[in-house]
Amino acid sequence: MRNETALPAKKSGALKKSGRRLLWFLVPSAVYVVVFHYLPIGGLVIAFLDYNSYQGILSSPWAGFKHFAAFALMPNFFTILKNTLLISVYSIAVNTVLPIILALLINEIRVKWFKKSVQTISYAPYFISTVVVVGMLFSFADYDRGVFNAAGRLVGIPAGNILESAKWFSTVYVVSGVWQGLGWWAIIYVGALAGVDQSLHEAAVLDGAGRLSRIRHVNLPQIVPMAVIMFILSVGNALNVGFEKVFLMQTGGNLPASEILSTYIYRVSLMSKLPQYSYAAAIGLFNSAVSLLLLWIANFVARKLGETSLW
Repeated sequence: MRNETALPAKKSGALKKSGRRLLWFLVPSAVYVVVFHYLPIGGLVIAFLDYNSYQGILSSPWAGFKHFAAFALMPNFFTILKNTLLISVYSIAVNTVLPIILALLINEIRVKWFKKSVQTISYAPYFISTVVVVGMLFSFADYDRGVFNAAGRLVGIPAGNILESAKWFSTVYVVSGVWQGLGWWAIIYVGALAGVDQSLHEAAVLDGAGRLSRIRHVNLPQIVPMAVIMFILSVGNALNVGFEKVFLMQTGGNLPASEILSTYIYRVSLMSKLPQYSYAAAIGLFNSAVSLLLLWIANFVARKLGETSLW
């Protein structure tokens, strides 16, 4: 009897010991997060200094909110902020709705080989480099031999380079992003739909519900909580528009619509003859503070309107 009771205790002790060993696998990730995400936060103090690389952080004179005020009083402050928010809102609106629609359509395909083909074709562009995508855009928009102008001439549209147009910049940015990432963004919703209880569909069929009714009343409610979470995270990241793609797409003609916070920070911190590190850090801190505020507002609204929120 003593051995029977001792065996589970030994087994439990072995499992605990094994679990403690597995925790060691988290150490590299924890070290990475601390070193590259938490320690650099201390460097934000230069946003409140007149930082000079020769004097260093400890010896540079204190400036307070001087750089924040300089950014807020800059003549094109509202233009840069408007461009950033316009591209962000445009992207969030499109990238929240279209992946859900694509996932619902893919879920309704009953022929397996065709369903897999659609998924593969829609996922593939995601793995194309952003540099390559922008290069394709410049080739397509070429005045003489571009596909866009060739198609436009067929329907009587005058030739022009849309990448030189500030009016078309945000649309080209978002549409090319949808082409590249739509299939990948829909993966999470396709996975959620795969776990829908089929008994719900069977009950709906018995009640006389058609395919569209089942999509609306069975499938859609299953992915709405996930869509809300993704939307909240997108809102929190609203001011962090992809720097690489915007910077690569910038031309002299579209600069009034393509200059955003991240590209402006790059220009004043690294491309200027006299790098303004403190000024750039102040803009970056402003960006993070506004993003945090937007995240909190989006989470608060989601919690009030429904039961889904981050916290």
